[in-house]
Amino acid sequence: MPNNLAPFACYPARSRGRLYHEADSATRDCFQRDRDRIIHSVAFRRLEYKTQVFVNHEGDHFRTRLTHTLEVAQIARSIARYLNLNEDLAEALALAHDLGHPPFGHAGEDALAAEMQPFGGFDHNAQSLKVVTNLERRYPAFDGLNLTWETLEGIVKHNGPLIGHGIAREVPRDIREYMGVYDLELGSFASAEAQVAALADDIAYNNHDIDDGLRAGLFSIADLMELPLVGRIFHDVQAEYTNLDPSIQIHEAIRRMIGEWVEDCLTESLNRIERVAPKSVEELRTLPDPVIASSYEMMRCDAAIREFLREHMYRHYKVNRMTSKARRVVRELFTLLLAEPQSLPPEWQRRAGKPGDEVTARTVSDYIGGMTDRFAIDEHVRLIDVQARAS
Repeated sequence: MPNNLAPFACYPARSRGRLYHEADSATRDCFQRDRDRIIHSVAFRRLEYKTQVFVNHEGDHFRTRLTHTLEVAQIARSIARYLNLNEDLAEALALAHDLGHPPFGHAGEDALAAEMQPFGGFDHNAQSLKVVTNLERRYPAFDGLNLTWETLEGIVKHNGPLIGHGIAREVPRDIREYMGVYDLELGSFASAEAQVAALADDIAYNNHDIDDGLRAGLFSIADLMELPLVGRIFHDVQAEYTNLDPSIQIHEAIRRMIGEWVEDCLTESLNRIERVAPKSVEELRTLPDPVIASSYEMMRCDAAIREFLREHMYRHYKVNRMTSKARRVVRELFTLLLAEPQSLPPEWQRRAGKPGDEVTARTVSDYIGGMTDRFAIDEHVRLIDVQARAS
């Protein structure tokens, strides 16, 4: 462990520990152990075949949840290292942030949330918590991964505090229920490492969706020229490398955009840290605003980019066709399994209740939420297609 951590960083020796006591590892500190447990989890492996925007079978070069997650982790480690934060905790949180996503990206989540609305709803951050505290079952002494308090806090507060601060949205039920077991202090900001992981997620998401959208032909470089930051960088790359293959121009522009975004984050964060000078992670948690952030100018660029992607990518008719099918797969699987829990695999049948009741709904939601894109499609064929052979 580096000995030059900032005073407000998370120190392994000062961790609040785990819900279930375990002897320390001889070779790893507690946050390194969390990271390794996340990497070895079933849910992490499944990210390889879960959608980012495009369904898994649509092409080998589009990002999946796994490749996105690894890119977030790389950015998070770079930022954490520069700011003298705990790289291992930042990496663990980056690797865990999408574990609760169902198949088919946001289309799958929207469909599952709609089906679960009468039963308490579905939220992917709450599902990430449920995955690492309950659904992963690989240790004899406890369910879940028994991660440290700091890692659980960062997973739950990926988007900031959940209560107070003018927040009107109700805390997702799975998180509320877990608070009765382990209080994660929902009204405070998470650690600086968790804030880094969240901002790294935004940086990776926007830039790589631009990359994938260009390669899918959903929009062109010319369409991007009016966007702040993006247009300037693509203009500079094209002017500097006039005869370069367009695919390499895209690579170079995306690389520069990520670099500028990271540099902006570092500058803004250092300014905030200098202004408030937190002396400990406990003091940092009580601050009224995050210390890891983009500048106002970059946030304006972010809003413009998100709006562009919403109109030109997420609502593109080719993507709409895929998301329509994805919603239908999730909806039909949920409806059938809720009414006929005996069609669930045996280990899931044991968790279910009666047809149509809340226990069964939550079990079906967990079952579908853990599916990969291709497994959900195959399961839909097996259960819905009358000509398909059951297995």
